[in-house]
Amino acid sequence: MLVEEEKIKQQLAERFGLPAEKITVQRERRIWADVPAAEFGEIFDYAVDKLGFVILATITGLDEGPTLGVIYHIARESGIILNLHISVPKDKPVIKTVSARFPAADAYEREMVDLLGMQVEGLPPGNRYPLPDGWPEGQYPLRKDWKSDTIGKTPVSPESGASRGKEVEEDA
Repeated sequence: MLVEEEKIKQQLAERFGLPAEKITVQRERRIWADVPAAEFGEIFDYAVDKLGFVILATITGLDEGPTLGVIYHIARESGIILNLHISVPKDKPVIKTVSARFPAADAYEREMVDLLGMQVEGLPPGNRYPLPDGWPEGQYPLRKDWKSDTIGKTPVSPESGASRGKEVEEDA
C-alpha cells in the first residue's frame, strides 16, 4: 500500500497548491514533485521541517535543453524518498544553496557549478570540484552543447605519470 506516499503527496499539493500531475508516486517509497524554482526554498524547508525528510541522499544536475534541471533527493529515515525537481533558465542558471541545512550539499553544488555552469547563491568559498583548477572558465562538460575540442587541450593520461589536472598541448 502507498498510504504514506499518497498522504505526503496530498500534503504538498494542499500546502503549496501544486497541481496533482506535478506530484507523482512512482512506486513504493518514491515520490517525484516538479516544483516552481521560485517556491523551492519554502517547499524544501517544509519537506525537511514538517514532513521529516531529514536525509539528503544526493543532488542531480541535468541539461534539459533550454533549461538546467536540479533534482534534490531527500529521504525519511523510513526510506521514503522525495525527489524535488526544479528548472532554471540555461542563460541564468541561479539556485540557492542548501548547504546550511545539509553541509554535504557543498560537494554536489560545486559539481553543478563546475560541470553545468550553475550559479549557487550562498555557496561558501572553496575548491573547485571535480574539475582541476586549470580547467578553462566557461567550459561546462555536462552541457549538451559542449564540445571537447573547444578547450584546445587534452588532459594528461594517468599512464603518463603526470598528476591529475595538468594538461598538455594537443599534437598538431
